[in-house]
Amino acid sequence: MAAKINLLFLGTGSMIPTKDRNHQAILLSYKNENILVDCGEGTQRQMRIAGVKPNSITKILISHWHGDHVLGLPGLMQTLAVSGYEKTLRIYGPKGTKQRIKWMMKAFEFTRKLDFKVKEVNNGKFFENEDFMLESYELEHKVPGVGYRFVEKDRIRIIKEKLEKYKIKGGPVVGKLQEGKSVVINHKRIKPEDVGYIEKGRIIGFVMDTGLCENCIKIAENADLLISEATFKTELSEKAYEYSHLTIKDAAYIATRANVKRLIITHFSQRYKSTNEIEEEAKEYFNNVKAAYDFMRVRI
Repeated sequence: MAAKINLLFLGTGSMIPTKDRNHQAILLSYKNENILVDCGEGTQRQMRIAGVKPNSITKILISHWHGDHVLGLPGLMQTLAVSGYEKTLRIYGPKGTKQRIKWMMKAFEFTRKLDFKVKEVNNGKFFENEDFMLESYELEHKVPGVGYRFVEKDRIRIIKEKLEKYKIKGGPVVGKLQEGKSVVINHKRIKPEDVGYIEKGRIIGFVMDTGLCENCIKIAENADLLISEATFKTELSEKAYEYSHLTIKDAAYIATRANVKRLIITHFSQRYKSTNEIEEEAKEYFNNVKAAYDFMRVRI
């Protein structure tokens, strides 16, 4: 059985938080990884309320350096520093991230050292292990920004009965087949597809603050789930264009064009007191859509 991918929406507001919506932050949990996408003001308190231990965070992906996406970062890093964080915190972000974190570390007093590494990303793959890849693509906002793409690797699922048919008992031979390699048994070449099937990896796209652009489609392409900002209802499309944001219709257009299975919209303007009207409009353009709310949990 495939490992679960769990998503927790810690904040779903935009520039100004409301009593119901915190600044932006989304936690993706997969196997031993807890990947935080953005870290708006109040994120670590949201984590405490949700029962998430700060020390469980392994990576932080910063979309851009507007305050509603990063003002929680120094506080979270200070908490990790005094909480016995034993890993190396990996921080990724757009051009300028290294310099901004240097300024941040000078601006605040850290009583204990935190082991962390910062990498600036632009277009393409920037992390890979045996389970998944992370990709980033530049977006079009008022400041340098990127969107992210989590790509789980395809797996060969072995069928026990087919192993028995070829008299394969297990061990290193099965390991090679699971790696996608052919093996030779009794002078006969056996391919992975002879004893199993390919289970496609899941894809999750994160489109944060941006105007509508082609890289939105790249991030969303064939995604099982697309999480996209939709700051304004479509009636405010001129305002969205002025501030380089997406409307609900824009997010739905991306999902439709990119062949997305499921869409969750977030980053709502404080002018909207309820997400009911937002979700109703979204369903006019894309059927399988949900408006996110703080502490919403999703499993795929």
